[in-house]
Amino acid sequence: MRAKHSQPVDRTDDIELMTRALLRDVLGLSQEQVDGFDTDTPLFGALPELDSMAVAGLLTEMEDRFDILIEDDDIDGDTFETFGSLVAFARGKVAG
Repeated sequence: MRAKHSQPVDRTDDIELMTRALLRDVLGLSQEQVDGFDTDTPLFGALPELDSMAVAGLLTEMEDRFDILIEDDDIDGDTFETFGSLVAFARGKVAG
């Protein structure tokens, strides 16, 4: 997967907000729903919209929006477990 945008994302708050927008846009969730997510909110297995096909779409969109490259080895079962784990993954990738 390849990154396309040229502006790096570096602020912690921006990454959380962008992750909320990503889930809203890719999964078709409401703004109210994503605004209610906290670090412990379960994602994969709890959101019917988040199936294996949606995971692929989310990863591609993450690469584009965060200007990062995600390798297959970067993803594990914990990545999409909770909102907090997804944000932590994005922060780690952005930080390099």
